[in-house]
Amino acid sequence: MDFDYGVIGCGIVGLATARALLERRPGASVILVEKEPEPARHQTGHNSGVIHAGVYYAPGSLKVRLCREGNEATKRFCEQHAIPFEVCGKLVVATSPLETERLAALHERCRANRILVEALTGDELREIEPHIRGVAALRVPGTGIVDYRQVCAALVRELRQRGATLRFGFEVHAIREESVAVAIGSASGDTMRVRRLIACAGLQSDRLARLAGLDPGVRIIPFRGEYFRLSAAKSRLIRHLIYPVPDPQLPFLGIHLTRMIDGSITVGPNAVLALARERYARRGFSLRDAVETLTYPGFRRLLAAHWRSAVAELAGSLIKSRFLEQCRKYCPELTLDDLEPHPPGIRAQAVLPDGTPAHDFLFAESARMVHVLNAPSPAATAALPIGRMVAERVIQTMG
Repeated sequence: MDFDYGVIGCGIVGLATARALLERRPGASVILVEKEPEPARHQTGHNSGVIHAGVYYAPGSLKVRLCREGNEATKRFCEQHAIPFEVCGKLVVATSPLETERLAALHERCRANRILVEALTGDELREIEPHIRGVAALRVPGTGIVDYRQVCAALVRELRQRGATLRFGFEVHAIREESVAVAIGSASGDTMRVRRLIACAGLQSDRLARLAGLDPGVRIIPFRGEYFRLSAAKSRLIRHLIYPVPDPQLPFLGIHLTRMIDGSITVGPNAVLALARERYARRGFSLRDAVETLTYPGFRRLLAAHWRSAVAELAGSLIKSRFLEQCRKYCPELTLDDLEPHPPGIRAQAVLPDGTPAHDFLFAESARMVHVLNAPSPAATAALPIGRMVAERVIQTMG
């Protein structure tokens, strides 16, 4: 046997899972494999850097429990490793009577989720954020910001100190579950055997599950999130993160203003279909990815249910002024000249065959494997408790 535990994927969830395994099994042999040359190359390295508080998530869901735990765990980890972070708070801003009603419902959800929030009038909002306009708001003081790439770098250092093996440039092409082990093969022909395997493959999670002989029950649909960065002249525009009130009928949150730990402010993201899972250029295209998405019945049903939203998101992608309109609802002084280019991200959205987006964490298991199929936002915030949960599941059920 080569290793006790194997982890596929060196995004933040994979790294946190390996850390939790070594905490619970000191001295165990653990290997992490990653096809990229470094960690956090995809979703982890392209997210907005928010330490979420769990405002939007359904009471009783894994999302809200893990996010609440992860908010505190992430801050503690950053303190232990001297990683810069800031607890700047979030404002969810209502700009119409309908949004005010939705904001009240969101306030009730926060109470149910035991999340500290403060209701603000429009005048109170303007006192703390003079450049933001709204008729009401919720202030979420526990929300913070960090660079998750730095968090991953610290996790890598810690894992190596604890004796873990990390292999970059190892693209998994074969997974075979045996009676006492799982055999993993790479594109270059390298093979290894591990007693237990955990796959945290993000944008490739459904493919890795099928490669291992499991039925994931979902298909990953990639959505491109496009951002702008505010000009230097507007880099001190806000003190908090500024978020819209979510429309419960829409699958995505909407465009918001996000302070970054480097002092900049981003605007976004929108959500448009990506025709490649891991190509970030605007015209990035993969024939395999496009065919798998467009022929999937779940995607066609999702599009049929939300085609108006899809058209609006596409318009915002193609026409910069349409993108700006979404921000000017609560920040009317922004102009087109304020929006400068910023790298996009690609979100792995698991979609069921009936067209329903999977909103909570999903897993597939066998006798010797656990596959993390869906780790949606707030996965970066919740990574440390997710890792603990997965490690406990593996150790308790598989040894």
